[in-house]
Amino acid sequence: MATQQPKGPFCQSCGMPMEKPDDFGTTAEGFKINDYCHFCFQNGQFTDTTITMNKMIESVVGIMKTKMNMPEAQAKAMANGFIPKLKRWQ
Repeated sequence: MATQQPKGPFCQSCGMPMEKPDDFGTTAEGFKINDYCHFCFQNGQFTDTTITMNKMIESVVGIMKTKMNMPEAQAKAMANGFIPKLKRWQ
């Protein structure tokens, strides 16, 4: 069974696909930005300035298990594969 690749840019903090205007984070002036989603970045700053990459991976694994009904081992493998490559964690 093939899975469809999500479209759009991806949040460079959590990896979420940003497909709709409401998905995008905002600058301090309220403009949409292409790098980060609204969960990670609002009003020109990160919503959680203390989160570590490992905590982000844990959070994303939880979301993938719940929202995508993905087995934990698969979610961990995917998150460990893409989160460290995102701009925020470089």
